[in-house]
Amino acid sequence: MRPRIAVIGSGPAGLCFARVLHRHGHPVTVLERDAARDARPPGGTLDLHEGLGQVALEKAGVLAEFRALSRPEGQAMRILGVDGTVLRDWRPRPDDRANPEIDRGQLRDLLLGPVDVQWGRAVTEVVPRGPDGVRVHCADGRQETYDLVIGADGAWSRVRPAVSSVTPEYTGVTLVETSLDDVDACHPDLARLVGDGSVAVYGVNRAIVAQRNSGGHVKVYAQFRVEEEWHAGPGRPAGPDRGASLDGAAAEAVRASLLAQFDGWAAPVLDLLRRGEAFVHRPLHALPVSHTWPHVRGVTLLGDAAHLMPPLGVGANLAMLEGAELAEAVAAVTGPEALDEAVRAFEERMWERGGRWASMTRAGLERLVGPDPSEAIALFDEVQPS
Repeated sequence: MRPRIAVIGSGPAGLCFARVLHRHGHPVTVLERDAARDARPPGGTLDLHEGLGQVALEKAGVLAEFRALSRPEGQAMRILGVDGTVLRDWRPRPDDRANPEIDRGQLRDLLLGPVDVQWGRAVTEVVPRGPDGVRVHCADGRQETYDLVIGADGAWSRVRPAVSSVTPEYTGVTLVETSLDDVDACHPDLARLVGDGSVAVYGVNRAIVAQRNSGGHVKVYAQFRVEEEWHAGPGRPAGPDRGASLDGAAAEAVRASLLAQFDGWAAPVLDLLRRGEAFVHRPLHALPVSHTWPHVRGVTLLGDAAHLMPPLGVGANLAMLEGAELAEAVAAVTGPEALDEAVRAFEERMWERGGRWASMTRAGLERLVGPDPSEAIALFDEVQPS
């Protein structure tokens, strides 16, 4: 009898696990708290790396579809000084497929395919019961028992407490997101500024990054070092609403505060904030670099639930590869003891690799949003192909 397996969360990690397992003919259930696939905006764009995210897509059997949807031109990167001077202007070759971009929504739809997702199933607690399986409690009052529960439910995972008491800590950096729609027609000057990919400006302990998505949509991210509760002021949300989109008077209060944060920067750069249509507050949190846990039979974690790290283009890629690798390991074994050993071995590999990347991204955040803007330029030169 095949083990009963549940994935909590329908992000890139959970869907990669489910899609690969489905490809091996193994049933799996995905429990997702969102009421529907389009219940909320899916987020911005992701660059999927040849040695990480694209490997996961190949294991899932959707690499060709990804290549048809992705935007290799989105790898382009321009760096400006705070006065608007162009410091770097890197553009990929037409055949460069190292890190092409794809919108998160497109990636989600690509991975969903035939996967069984139970929408509107918010998990409240996961209780391991040894050889009797794992009990999953949902907000709708239902309880179900599985042989293996995969926590792929992000930074504030409801599965993590079943294996670890550790919670994410504030990194000292806050990100405020805004966006521009139909940028080529409505804001042609900013479309030229952003180009086909991204534009970044680094100052002392702060940065502004704008990134083109598909369909003429641009995401703008203001990043700066500030106390965690910076947002808890007039017109700004606090607590659980920190991810809510602000418009109207609340947005204008945030806009004014941001413009003060970046006072003196070049006018075209500040226009990215002046013309933003709504604002979302996202303080950046991370788990300890060396986060591990005593192995618990029937429960494990993937992606941000396991090793939340600063968003420097690695987290989603790593999570997807983990999901695909764990699915292959699970599909290759039979019997409860072999399944437990496969999960245990996977965790050991995940901790080692995740720890290396977590260390690098924490160091990268210190350089990108730090006291010496030249460190951001140096980091770009180190990682960008010649």
